[in-house]
Amino acid sequence: MGRTPDILSTDAPDATRLALEALARGELVALPTETVYGLAADARNDRAVAQIYAAKGRPGFNPLIAHVDGCDMAERLVELSPLAMRLVEAFWPGPLTIVAPRRADAGVSPIAAAGLDTLAVRAPAHETTRGVISAFGAPLVAPSANPSGRLSPTCARHVVDGFQGRDGPTLVLDAGPSSVGVESTIVLVNGDDAVLLRPGGLSREVIEGVLGRSLPARRDGAVIDAPGQLASHYAPAARLRLEATAPRDDEAFLAFGETPQRRFQENLSLSRDLNEAAANLFEMLWRLDALVAANGLAGIAVAPVPATGLGLAINDRLARAAAPRTL
Repeated sequence: MGRTPDILSTDAPDATRLALEALARGELVALPTETVYGLAADARNDRAVAQIYAAKGRPGFNPLIAHVDGCDMAERLVELSPLAMRLVEAFWPGPLTIVAPRRADAGVSPIAAAGLDTLAVRAPAHETTRGVISAFGAPLVAPSANPSGRLSPTCARHVVDGFQGRDGPTLVLDAGPSSVGVESTIVLVNGDDAVLLRPGGLSREVIEGVLGRSLPARRDGAVIDAPGQLASHYAPAARLRLEATAPRDDEAFLAFGETPQRRFQENLSLSRDLNEAAANLFEMLWRLDALVAANGLAGIAVAPVPATGLGLAINDRLARAAAPRTL
């Protein structure tokens, strides 16, 4: 049975110090980012990285993202081509992860790279967490702070609830709700080629505007070279029914846009704002999941969401949440 982690506001004067001390001891710390809360550990420490996989129940073939404080730290880990640098300069710090060739002397645990010759890197746009990384002086691996395959955490309470009864972080830094609410967009950059591996908190259209060309998406396949590519992922305990115009009598409803109010209902965005919907997605799935369990409902019906802008990421998360469970 795991112990309940300590929760400390990021406004507390000793928050960064206590997080740094825990990380130096090889412990796991849940840190806030603009996307979701991450389960952080020293990326150089084999034992700490292995502990992340064990705590999450994460498959060993699923690589982690190395979180950095900026471009200089990233360049010590991976080879950033001119195209990769253009994306970094445009979108860091922010919800964009770059997968690039890993340097031989990167010093990151091979467990984090899952045996691949590439590494995913990101500079989060959260002042506290980027400050922790800078003060630590080394990258932190930080997948979402939840058991693998389950709903992502967008607040400290989600982290504590997700790891209830199991080993997880010893400390959670609480900065309130995540502003973006879905994980980062992941782009593989090899020389002058760029491929979308996972839609996320930075829209494909915005990236294409910087690239000056289309950004092709690679279909899910046998090779897992970035997080978020498992068919079943981001899932509540309740079953999801997608593209529903209305719930059945025994279902809760995740609405989008104006709709008649029902008893067991949450609305991603009354105004159909996709940024608001993305920020609300996981919190509302957490709420509806609890309602389904408490009221003996059959599942959650989900209204259609346009697959444009951040709607692409929302639909990706919903499709994986509704997929047959593999974990």
